[in-house]
Order: sequence, then structure tokens, then C-alpha cells
Amino acid sequence: MPSEPRAKLHSPEVDYRAHPELYRVGRGEQGVLTVQPYKAELLPLWRFRTPAEAERSAAQLFRAYLRYRRAGDFVGMDMARKFLQMGFTRASRYAHHAGGRKYARGSGEALPPTLDPEKAASAAIFKEAWDRVREDPLYQARKAAHPAAAPLSDAPSRRAAAPAAPSRSSAGRRSSGAPPPRSGSSGPRRGRARSG
Repeated sequence: MPSEPRAKLHSPEVDYRAHPELYRVGRGEQGVLTVQPYKAELLPLWRFRTPAEAERSAAQLFRAYLRYRRAGDFVGMDMARKFLQMGFTRASRYAHHAGGRKYARGSGEALPPTLDPEKAASAAIFKEAWDRVREDPLYQARKAAHPAAAPLSDAPSRRAAAPAAPSRSSAGRRSSGAPPPRSGSSGPRRGRARSG
């Protein structure tokens, strides 16, 4: 029996910086590739191919989180958290399944798991930064206080009131927010059911 289509949680037509009241936290990474202007600001920072790229990417995303935090921008804080989470989940998928594919084309049979130590190391780097954001008391308080959103059909268009986004040059600058330290990380979670 086919499942019913899900209602969209976010609209790419909404400027969520201008209308943060319309943003919904959702589950996991929902909206990470939809919510503007944050997607445009954070996606260029997201890389996980090697541990060196993951280290640089996690540090840049964590600094972006700190900038949004200082600005009092909860939507930006949560979107940075989602990109860190996505770094962990994607690197984990590639660590356990060569090419990122869990099921065979055509037959749909589960492919045997593999282990790529480089991708597992990348996943651990993102997991540590993601945990730091989730454990931040200010993040937790802002998440708990974030208002429920209006239906998407009532959402104003991003084109109607799009404020200037920060320049790319400021996104790459070092801030006083240090990247997450690499210590005894527990590494990627195993045995957790994931879709797709």
C-alpha cells in the first residue's frame, strides 16, 4: 500500500531570516537543503570526503553556528546543527557502504556492509561538533522557546523581503570560536535504522 505524500515542512520561497516564526525545527535534518538563505550560506562549507576536509568543514560550520548564536539567530543556529548532523550521517553511510549505496539497484537487496576508516573518522569529527551544538544550553533554551510556525500556504515569499546575506568573505574568516576538539569520540553510531 503506497504511503500518503508528506506535507512539506519548509518552502524554498520563504526567507526564514526575515520570517523566523515560520521555521519549524522538524526531525533530524529536515529542511537542511530547503531553508533559505541558510542553505546558500552553509552548503558551500559542507564537505566530508576525507578527515582533513571534515575537520575543516566541521570547524567552519561550528564557527557559523557561533556567529548565528551571537546574532541571536535561532534558525541559523539550528541549520548549522543540521549541516553538522548531515555531515555525520552521510559520512557514516559512506563509511559502512561503499559508494553510499545500501541496496542493490533493481533487486533492492541489502548490500554487504563495508568499512572505510577515512569516512568513519570524518563521521566522528562531525559527531563531536554536532554534539557540542546539541549540548549548548543556549541552543536548548532557544529550541524550547521557538514558536510554532504558521501553515506554509500563509508564508510570504522570499522574493518579497530578502535581506542582504553576509558576504562569502566574512563566512570564511576565523572567529574566536574554536573548532571542536578531537578527543575520545565514540565514533559513528551503529545499528540505528536509517531510511534510503
